[in-house]
Amino acid sequence: YIEWTKEELVAEKARLEQEFAEVKAKGLNLNISRGKPAAAQLDLTEGMLTVLSKNEDTFAEDGTDCRNYGVLTGIPEARKLIGDICEVPAENVIVYGNASLTIMFDTVARSMTHGVMGNTPWCKLDKVKFLCPVPGYDRHFKVTEFFGIEMINVPMTPQGPDMDMVEKLVSEDPAIKGIWCVPKYSNPQGYTYSEETVKRFARLKPAAPDFRIYWDNAYSVHHLYDGEEKQDFLLEILEECAKAGNPDIVYKFTSTSKISFPGSGIAAVAASKANLDDFRKYMTVQTIGHDKLNQLRHVRFFKNLDGVHAHMSKHAAILRPKFEMVESTLEKELGGLGIGSWTTPKGGYFISFESMDGCAKAIVAKAKEAGVVMTGAGATYPYGKDPKDSNIRIAPSFPPIDELAKAAEVFVVCVKLASVEKLLAE
Repeated sequence: YIEWTKEELVAEKARLEQEFAEVKAKGLNLNISRGKPAAAQLDLTEGMLTVLSKNEDTFAEDGTDCRNYGVLTGIPEARKLIGDICEVPAENVIVYGNASLTIMFDTVARSMTHGVMGNTPWCKLDKVKFLCPVPGYDRHFKVTEFFGIEMINVPMTPQGPDMDMVEKLVSEDPAIKGIWCVPKYSNPQGYTYSEETVKRFARLKPAAPDFRIYWDNAYSVHHLYDGEEKQDFLLEILEECAKAGNPDIVYKFTSTSKISFPGSGIAAVAASKANLDDFRKYMTVQTIGHDKLNQLRHVRFFKNLDGVHAHMSKHAAILRPKFEMVESTLEKELGGLGIGSWTTPKGGYFISFESMDGCAKAIVAKAKEAGVVMTGAGATYPYGKDPKDSNIRIAPSFPPIDELAKAAEVFVVCVKLASVEKLLAE
């Protein structure tokens, strides 16, 4: 498009406006805004609904009656299962309720009011800052924004965050207390941090003694393809931090939200003994124990890590055709036009699309006008402000594939039309 003459662009605009009008006339009502599992994926976990059906089923392997109070850090077999998913020993895991986002919110809240491991509560400091790899996960940014924490953009690369920038900022500014990370199949680009990136994280020398890496390993087993050679490898962060003499620098969060039922999975944090001791202090006040029956249901249903991998292979079989269809539509309709680029992840829940600068809001607005709701342009940046107005997150998981195909067709028309309008305006 960039090399086209004005006359060619004017003719193309007229053609696209006609195509857009025809799409609008269909009266579509489609939603690809959030990375929710499809109903077919939820159906895979039906067996969990009946795996506990009578009183004698409700006892943990150590004899704990899971119907009753107690067991603050989770039943042993649930800690082991989550530990295996996280690649850490069970003793480094605390199992919570259904959402890892709740644990992250709690952790920031506790740091604000009571500080981290004896350090000054953040609320008593003049300034608190967080590093935010961008584009990134909108819900992470909403947490830090809620507490009035200043967010600093750090560009993402296919290897992970710009580590030169991370190392410099963290080592120079004691007001920087954390960094948000989605290290495997990142939201939204689907990138996995390289070995060098993980090792550099483990070797960080922060100016703040209470600096923590918020390592949200949400998609650790969420591969789109079977076979290790087709999957991205992520180095285990806790072990690397311990090797680097930095055992306390990281909190590793995970959940089964997109493994079992998002509304009633189990979530957990993995960390050093000192960090977990710090967590336990507030937990003894906050709760008498989380839902142990649900923990037990997960263990009985999945049995072990092999069971989780077999289950995730079924998820992949549902998700893979959707991702491939969207990617092939983008390539067929936009390839070679010079008006957009996109990621082709090996796992996770999103495809990241980069439009021409200044076009993302217009594309998303046009899609909505044509009956396709997408994640708001700018959502993948702190404060909802994408400085280039170019990033759009595509979430292929939820709709049936025939509806997704219609949404993809609408999207490419909107990209073309917004791009031609931009070029003509210039």
